[in-house]
Amino acid sequence: MSLLQEMWNFFINFIEFFLLAAFLGILMLYIYDKFVQRQHALLINYPVIGRMRYLFESLREPLRQYFADETFYESKDKVDWVYKAAKDKPNYKSFSVLQPFSGSRFVIKHASSVLNDDEVDNDTSVIFGKNTKHPFVSATPIIRSAMSDGSLSPEAIRAFSLAGMNSNLTINTGEGSLTSNHLFTLKPDCSNAPYLEVVQSKPLAEIAFKIGTFFFNHAVAIKWYRTVLLNKKTQNTYIYDTASHSLFRVNWDAPLESFPKTVPDTIPNIIFQMSSGLYGVRDKDGKFDAQKYQKVMKFCRMTEIKIAQGAKQTGGKLAGAKVTADIAYYRGVEEQKDIFSPNRFPYADTTEHLLDFVEQLQELSQKPVGFKIVISDADSVNELASIIAQRKREGRNIPDFITVDSGEGGSATAPLELMESVGLTTPNALYILDMMLKKHNLRDNIKIIASGKILTPDDVIITMCMGADAVGIARGFMMSGGCIRARMCSGFGTHVCPVGMATQDPKKRASYLVVKEGIEIGNYHKNLIKSIKTILAVMGVKSINDLNKRLLTFKNRSGEIYFDIDEYFHQKLKV
Repeated sequence: MSLLQEMWNFFINFIEFFLLAAFLGILMLYIYDKFVQRQHALLINYPVIGRMRYLFESLREPLRQYFADETFYESKDKVDWVYKAAKDKPNYKSFSVLQPFSGSRFVIKHASSVLNDDEVDNDTSVIFGKNTKHPFVSATPIIRSAMSDGSLSPEAIRAFSLAGMNSNLTINTGEGSLTSNHLFTLKPDCSNAPYLEVVQSKPLAEIAFKIGTFFFNHAVAIKWYRTVLLNKKTQNTYIYDTASHSLFRVNWDAPLESFPKTVPDTIPNIIFQMSSGLYGVRDKDGKFDAQKYQKVMKFCRMTEIKIAQGAKQTGGKLAGAKVTADIAYYRGVEEQKDIFSPNRFPYADTTEHLLDFVEQLQELSQKPVGFKIVISDADSVNELASIIAQRKREGRNIPDFITVDSGEGGSATAPLELMESVGLTTPNALYILDMMLKKHNLRDNIKIIASGKILTPDDVIITMCMGADAVGIARGFMMSGGCIRARMCSGFGTHVCPVGMATQDPKKRASYLVVKEGIEIGNYHKNLIKSIKTILAVMGVKSINDLNKRLLTFKNRSGEIYFDIDEYFHQKLKV
């Protein structure tokens, strides 16, 4: 209290000085706004006070979620559910939801005789590519949707990798390719791993590591350790190995025979996403490198070709501010320059060409291969399915899965003019895809992954009832990993992600707590599965494999009830 008292006395004694300094500061700002700057007419007419507009505008997005009704999801309760699930806290509500559900919505049918929890099947696995040499068995139907290393910070990718290992969560790399951060949990024998570049410890590095650990923390110690041993821009592409006390990263120039024969069991299940930029699997001329692809697939379970995503019918975009030396190394591009991927996937100028490329990847990897699309028209999906069916009749390979994304916005960097204006919402797109695959007798051959505004367990159940075999979740996992939805992810503006999750800014990244957030991401995944089983019990359904459209009711805005979902969609979609 004495210190505070002294500070207050100092302020009182020199209050005239502080008032004079404030007056002079405001006067100088007034002169600058009124007579010097010529950027804003508002400030010429209303000097100083006009700056309040820009202050409030900058605060609008970060503070919107705290002082306004939830508008993106049905209720703020859904957002709260994610944060509580991540903290592994009891997720119960009292009295009623904060924002009563309004408008049209799906209703889950409950059974007249519900099941007890122990009567619900614990097996929630989904098998992709059952006819391939190496099928992929996802432990749960939940997939962390594609989010790239580059779009997200290295620390966030590491947290997701930890969560993948801790909770059997399947991770999609996003178009930024497979990076060292996806392999963060890899535990190789560094003395006998010819596919790795290994940097052994040195005395000076040992000293720096011990000092960093003693006075600060493990993250600082490793940072110093890397700097002493490597002292180069791409030093963060190396993984610290606790067992050998060395640094390593994949040597992509090593011969294919040197790579692991099977996917290492110390990394999470990873889906490799290939975009129009071919990042991670391109040669020096930007063309597809088949051998590099085979090397990448030594660490991944299956491949997803990104034809379209959310509102992003264009190619992916990454601001130059996010293209660090590490990202440039991973993607094979120039540092600090905007990356705008081509709009069209280079091997998808026709449907036949795309399917030929899918077949090529299946032969190269011997693992499941599929592609990701957005749907705007039933006829185009019918045409796609008919071409796939023809190839099936000819005895040729067909895609093992199709991911369907909604047109409701996109990831951090999507053109505003495409958001909400291109592509159907998830239920409509999913219904069309499921219907067309059944029409052409393909449904048993092709799995469906659906994504778009899926957040809570009831969202997952409804989506799977609509025909999805698995669901992709992006925003929910970001929120569970610390995202506060400030909408400053893109890197193209003056602000950056305030929690260090979706930025390459070193200072912001340094605040991101990898282990803590990795645990909480895993908690969200585990609680999703736990609550999915609770809903199955209430529905009287023993397994996720038994979910179907008959278990849903639909209520439209005018209050009309459809107990037959097919009847509703046939009227709505005119198909």
